Amino acid sequence: MNKKLLHTPEGVRDIYGDELERKRYVENKLHEPLKSYGYEDIETPTFEFFDVFSKEIGTTKSNELYKFFDRENNTLVLRPDFTPSIARCAAKYYMDDTSSIRFAYKGNTFANIGKLQGKLSENTQLGAELIGDFSVYADAEIVSLLIKALMNTGLKNFRVSIGNVEYFKGLCEEAGLSSDMEYELRECISRKNYFAAAELLENADITEYYRDVLLKAADMFGGLYSLTEAGELVKNMRSKDALKRLDELMALLREYGVADRVSFDLSMLSKYNYYTGIIFKAYTYGVGDAIVTGGRYDKLLSQFGKDAAAVGFGLVVDEILEALERENPDVFPEKEAQLKITFNEVNFSEKLKEATSLRNEGRAVALIKE
Repeated sequence: MNKKLLHTPEGVRDIYGDELERKRYVENKLHEPLKSYGYEDIETPTFEFFDVFSKEIGTTKSNELYKFFDRENNTLVLRPDFTPSIARCAAKYYMDDTSSIRFAYKGNTFANIGKLQGKLSENTQLGAELIGDFSVYADAEIVSLLIKALMNTGLKNFRVSIGNVEYFKGLCEEAGLSSDMEYELRECISRKNYFAAAELLENADITEYYRDVLLKAADMFGGLYSLTEAGELVKNMRSKDALKRLDELMALLREYGVADRVSFDLSMLSKYNYYTGIIFKAYTYGVGDAIVTGGRYDKLLSQFGKDAAAVGFGLVVDEILEALERENPDVFPEKEAQLKITFNEVNFSEKLKEATSLRNEGRAVALIKE
């Protein structure tokens, strides 16, 4: 026998036994608030056409996708991200619907990343998307919902950082950066690579003032936290409107009673280029990456033919499970002991009736031959 067949490929793993029980518990706890907010479940395919996640859509880079071909030679990919799939569904099935649509989803995503990054290639995500509402009230609903979902699992030590990509875009526009330069700078900032951002701006044809302001926004430690301070650094209305939106959002989050979980980070950007407004991530102790990512993507659905605003988030179930196991392991319910009933050829009918009766009462019973 080839012992290599007993192992999984790099970046994926088996989940079984008690760990899988705990994971299912976390998934259910995350899902309960989504249902209570009126979000309806939706399932999308594990693989889609390549163009759903193309560069024009603004999603994952091509070399990070798992690609393959069907019989008609179409290029297909395992989904790296749920948001474009949800956008495609909304455009296909709700093209003429002008009312707001609320979706909840759960499934696995796949990223073809390098071995040295220390990340899994397959992760379970659970999330929500609110489509058809441009208002700040939709932003507040989504942010409050993700906070309620995390709290519902029993996780206590987490914080949501919120930015607005329009502030950065307005600042780049005011500084006179080209679209290509803006893209490169955004890549540096999203990777928190301060030195690369500084080198890039050093060679840019902009004034020293704007070079300094953009470096503040690129600060790897968060940079601008005060909305008042941020407003004093810019003159353009695009950036000022972005700050006003954040101020309005915070007022609504106070109404929801979750403002103490939120802070601002105007250096926050994303590798996904489809975000158009607020953007946010949630972090907790002991987990290096964000356990939640999300934001507003008002132009994404138009790529599929539907003109509609949208905002949403994705929770990384595996990371949340890891955080809970470290922070609050007592939150998981005790596993019910499995009953075992043995039988032989003589008493099989009698033991089967006994096992069936217990199963009908909700007990877990294993019927084992002697």
